[in-house]
Amino acid sequence: MARFEFTQIKVSWTALLALVYFTYLMVGAIIFQVLEREAENNNRNHFQLEKLHFLANYTCLDGPALEKFVQVILDVWEKGVNPSGNSTNPTNWDFSSSFFFAGTVVTTIGYGNLSPSTVTGQVFCVFYALCGIPLNLVFLKQLGKCLAVHLGRLERGIVLFVPHKVQQRAIETLAVGFFFLTGSLLVLVIPPLLFSYVEGWTIGEGFYFAFITLSTIGFGDYVVGTDPDKSYISLYRSLAGIWIIFALGWLALIFNMGTRLMEHVVILTHPGFKKQKEEEEEDVSSSKLEDISKI
Repeated sequence: MARFEFTQIKVSWTALLALVYFTYLMVGAIIFQVLEREAENNNRNHFQLEKLHFLANYTCLDGPALEKFVQVILDVWEKGVNPSGNSTNPTNWDFSSSFFFAGTVVTTIGYGNLSPSTVTGQVFCVFYALCGIPLNLVFLKQLGKCLAVHLGRLERGIVLFVPHKVQQRAIETLAVGFFFLTGSLLVLVIPPLLFSYVEGWTIGEGFYFAFITLSTIGFGDYVVGTDPDKSYISLYRSLAGIWIIFALGWLALIFNMGTRLMEHVVILTHPGFKKQKEEEEEDVSSSKLEDISKI
């Protein structure tokens, strides 16, 4: 009888989570539609008017020829070539840019503004990603462990400077708070400000780029080192790639801590969830033992 009641709790919790998840997606879709649809229509109408004005000023050019030229511009843009300026624009495949691209591949960011255009490059990219993505996950996991070790050292250091009457939980909270604030300053505050200064973005655009990058969403609407009118230092994009990798490691630790906190809250509010998790872990352990015994 108890087993049946627990099964009912398990099913209802899964259904509730699915309901919240898809409701969140639908609410986001509605809000994005309201915010962006009118702006898209305005931009489309403005572009059509500009094409009509262009044809009116240059009567030697007809509509189909203009559409063909626009298609040429779109093709070169999709291949990573900036159509503005001239042929002296910096290459997208110097070492710094290539290093940055390799980092976006293994971290699965994939901005989309640059991609291999040759068949051999595309084939190599597939196998490079197949090997690089697991390597990146292992590296980020190990980096998160190293940061966790430093967090433990920080907690032990705080113990030396606070009265012994202070509870252990208060010390942990203080250490986590200091660790979070320091990491946020080094990862989420200073780099976006530097990117905004170098790229000529607003501060809001710099923080937007940082979040979209580190969340691995990677729209590609803002990418560092792509303005042909600016001269960058040779290692600029490589340094940006290194920032991405170490920032992802820091975020992985923060997300892991947040996940444990959410699980703790769920266990307090839904006692059956703890029993469910323990049974799932037992099932996983049993399946592993069975696989080992078969070997």
